[in-house]
Amino acid sequence: ALREEVADVLDPLGLRLSQAKTRITHMSDGFDFLGFRIQWKRKGGTTKWHVYTFIADRPIRSLKAKIRALTGRTSQQDLATVLIRLTQIMRGWANYFKHAVAKHVFDRLDAFVWWRLIRMLRERHSWSWGDVRRRFTTPTGRWRPIEADGIELFRVASVTVSRYRYRAGTIPTPWQPANPV
Repeated sequence: ALREEVADVLDPLGLRLSQAKTRITHMSDGFDFLGFRIQWKRKGGTTKWHVYTFIADRPIRSLKAKIRALTGRTSQQDLATVLIRLTQIMRGWANYFKHAVAKHVFDRLDAFVWWRLIRMLRERHSWSWGDVRRRFTTPTGRWRPIEADGIELFRVASVTVSRYRYRAGTIPTPWQPANPV
């Protein structure tokens, strides 16, 4: 009945509902849409429930595959070229997903990219860990960014996550959680 009701709404717009792709699910189970995972969850430390928008697993796996392809340990590409391409890919990806609950994912991706580049450079130059520390730390022990020919590694975590403004108080919620905690 719900599918027919939605089909009636879409019909005047010239759209049709795909029976094969449409799935009816409870909001606490969540669903994936355009790379986002939309799910109703309880806010930590409270008893209030909110709809959150997370980054789905598939786009993260896809981004990591692209990074792995660029930073193979035996890659012979110039480091500056690799940094330019990584920056293009990661900047576009981060700007698309910056409206989700994404800060933790961005931090993990930063660490992932940094380690991939360090492993690539260690293999390429036969560096020990001491060589890496000598090259990428200041005399005070702080880590320098990875850079080549004035091109610095783009940090995904530097993208500001701008979640949507708070509207939960004005949106009525007729649902109850599937598994109340």
